[in-house]
Amino acid sequence: MVTFIALLRGINVSGQRMIKMADLKALFESLGFASVQTYIQSGNLVFQVENLSENELNKLIQSAILKQFGFEVEVQVFSESTWKQIIVNNPFVMQGGVEEAHLYVSLLANKPSQENVEKLASLYFPEEFIQLRDQSVYLYVPQGYGKAKLNNNFLESKLKVSATTRNWKTMLALVNMIQ
Repeated sequence: MVTFIALLRGINVSGQRMIKMADLKALFESLGFASVQTYIQSGNLVFQVENLSENELNKLIQSAILKQFGFEVEVQVFSESTWKQIIVNNPFVMQGGVEEAHLYVSLLANKPSQENVEKLASLYFPEEFIQLRDQSVYLYVPQGYGKAKLNNNFLESKLKVSATTRNWKTMLALVNMIQ
């Protein structure tokens, strides 16, 4: 069995696209996934399955959610090794002196074009710091994410790829769930 993490984008926000975690867990179990665990109400799951790739799991889960709940949800699935690499690669943690409460990671569904990466790199927002590594955008926003210009919607519009953002506490909680 291989361990995976699934992130669902935009569920249970402002009363929209509501899915109870117990129902989501039951759906994952009905797909044959084992050891299914959820973390908070925003669509973070850890599970195990054999013989399926991240891509196959994305499609399977999206299709099952549409069939079961009647709406589309973007899903990103990460293997245990990929998730651990995302955690290890955070450049802000390596720097030290950074408040973890102000760290976020935006996970991109696809690799952005070099042109769009360069456009993003040319932008500057005081008190907001960004590092792009592979398909992970690491953010440090000391004034708080709620006030940040470099939010999920901004990154999607500049990089032209779908993204979902999690705070560092959630990132670490999920890695702890797979250990």
